[in-house]
Amino acid sequence: MENILDVIIIGGGPAGLSAGLYAARAKMTTLILEKEKAGGQIVSTAEVANYPGSMENATGPILIDRMLEQCKEFGATFEKDTITEIDVNGPIKVLKGEKATYQAKSIIIASGANPRPIGAPGERELIGKGVSYCATCDGDFFTDLEVFVIGGGDSAVEEAIFLTKFARKVTIVHRRDELRAAKSIQEKAFKNPKINFIWDSTVEEIKGDGIVESVVFRNLKTNEITEYMADEEDGTFGIFVFVGYIPATNIFKGIINMDETGYIITDDNMKTNVPGVFAAGDCRVKSLRQVITAAADGAIAAIQAEKYIENELA
Repeated sequence: MENILDVIIIGGGPAGLSAGLYAARAKMTTLILEKEKAGGQIVSTAEVANYPGSMENATGPILIDRMLEQCKEFGATFEKDTITEIDVNGPIKVLKGEKATYQAKSIIIASGANPRPIGAPGERELIGKGVSYCATCDGDFFTDLEVFVIGGGDSAVEEAIFLTKFARKVTIVHRRDELRAAKSIQEKAFKNPKINFIWDSTVEEIKGDGIVESVVFRNLKTNEITEYMADEEDGTFGIFVFVGYIPATNIFKGIINMDETGYIITDDNMKTNVPGVFAAGDCRVKSLRQVITAAADGAIAAIQAEKYIENELA
């Protein structure tokens, strides 16, 4: 069994690394656990232009590398492991991983959420090469190009409206014959001259050699197959997928309070229903999932973990 740490952070994305930085600077013994490489969703972002103070041409990987370096400079440690079992009932929290078992006085869950894919052939291979799950992150790359938005809920329609700031034409593709978004959002979309609609359709395949070049749609009512090819002068177009997110919180079900979709419920101080357990970033219930809000969550969670140890475990 490992020594008892002050805090273990589950997840090495912006929320986890921000928590790690603040915890380590507060002289807490800090371990960041990540099942893969650090970074989360941002490592697939070619440019981070909406993070305050980011340098010109800063990429997701560059920003994450610097965050990780800062954590280590202040004494945080980083391990790759997948947590398979947790016990957070007592004052000492126990996490069992595939490689080792860990103990800590507090836990910060920063496990993130993953965009729900549509599951079409070619989708995975062309992520970051025309396929995107974040209009705020990547909309600017499609200035004066055409884009397709897959989905019909609030997020899809709101992001379609946002994308009209960049793209010359935005087409919403929805599997039903009417949108699921709030009526007020729908009205804005219908009034926008740049927005078009393809109803009752799904994406069958996304094609391209290193970049999106065409997309195949299937009409669910007629089974008609239609392939849209990129404009010859453009050479490509964007496909933005907004069919929901999947929070990486399965292991905490039945232990940590969540909403009906699996997002962890916290208060403004990132506290969960379990004393000594905090949550930060995309895995928790919140209105905006961006690097800047994840970093803020992580900082708050670390400070609250420090206060919990000082005041509750003293």
